[in-house]
Amino acid sequence: MKSNEVWNYIHAERVQMVDTWTGLLPEQWATESWCGGWSVQELAGHIVAAAEQTPANFFKDLAMAGFQFNVFADRDAKKNAAAGPNELIRRLAARTTTTNHPPAPVVAMLGEIVVHGADIRRPLGLTDSPPTAALVAVADSWKNSNLLIGAKRRVAGLRLQATDTDWSHGEGPEVSGPMYSIVLGMSGRKGAYADLTGDGVALLARRP
Repeated sequence: MKSNEVWNYIHAERVQMVDTWTGLLPEQWATESWCGGWSVQELAGHIVAAAEQTPANFFKDLAMAGFQFNVFADRDAKKNAAAGPNELIRRLAARTTTTNHPPAPVVAMLGEIVVHGADIRRPLGLTDSPPTAALVAVADSWKNSNLLIGAKRRVAGLRLQATDTDWSHGEGPEVSGPMYSIVLGMSGRKGAYADLTGDGVALLARRP
């Protein structure tokens, strides 16, 4: 998939995220997300940080965090979250056409917004369904990469089989289900495992 196509999907997902955030109640902002022990509001802060990031600022902030990525990400998430929901909505809305990003492949930004969409919506009982082409692009990138989320290691020795599109990967005990659940499983989101079936699901669930 070409870079401009990936950005089109990223921008569309950000628009959907802004719409989701706009409708949230205070107690929903305080709900624990599926990501790293962050609340929905803290994860929103992380999403805004990624959307505003540039290579220069990334390396500067990472160095200030002692080159510990988790520390760096947590600081930015909580700093931005403190600005409050209205400001988070405004700032993400301003990033629905921009193409700045941290020093990573553009498809990594697509994976970020797609997975974090589920991290926020599913604990709140909200539905989401990113385009299949976007999900396939993310899965194709992750199946051969351990960058940040360790997807390649997590699915090694398993056969992944989407049930709603023509996509599969690997050999071994099968993990099958909707493409979105496959992507979430590749990222280690344990909440998605209930949507998956096959002899390989238990093995996948045991992997960090």
